[in-house]
Amino acid sequence: MDKVAILSKYMPEKAAPLIARWIDYFKCEFKVSRGRNSKFGDYRPPQQGKGHRISVNYNLNPYAFLVTTVHEFAHLHTWNEHKSLVKPHGTEWKANFKRMMVPFFEMEVFPEDIHRAIRAYLQNPAASSCSDANLFRALQRYDKRAENVFTVERVALHALFTLKNGRVFKKGERIKKRYRCVEVKTGNIYLFNPLAEVFLVTG
Repeated sequence: MDKVAILSKYMPEKAAPLIARWIDYFKCEFKVSRGRNSKFGDYRPPQQGKGHRISVNYNLNPYAFLVTTVHEFAHLHTWNEHKSLVKPHGTEWKANFKRMMVPFFEMEVFPEDIHRAIRAYLQNPAASSCSDANLFRALQRYDKRAENVFTVERVALHALFTLKNGRVFKKGERIKKRYRCVEVKTGNIYLFNPLAEVFLVTG
């Protein structure tokens, strides 16, 4: 199976031919990775005889997969231009990310809400695309979730929720950017990202 056919399984079909060309042009090893909680994707520059390497989590929805892919290719392009002399998400990376997004805007690959969120994100040089809450929230709308999976911000105040490991928490008030939640068993306080996925306790 060729690159375009494989990439089309993970990202919008119209975007796949261009990403396949980038893989060839930059001589990049592109890997669809297992799901990682800590990051959506990763870029590694050439070292120890290996070339450019990009990995993107297999379990992202097609739009999140594409945004993450462009994000990582922008890192690659910035490394080619500046090596490690600039900040990872500095103005040089941001300019490349913006330029490399243009063809996908022209193809009208993204739904309008994601398109708007990306454009808004591009006006905010302080955040990476993975940590920008507005963009992350727009991308998350297209995830396939089980009925009992919620983001913390959608859980009712004082309601109970669990994590995958079975620990149970009671949702509290929002403090700045996070929710103050109490672990029921221990009484310990934890701060949760509003977009963290949890399981609602019912019954």
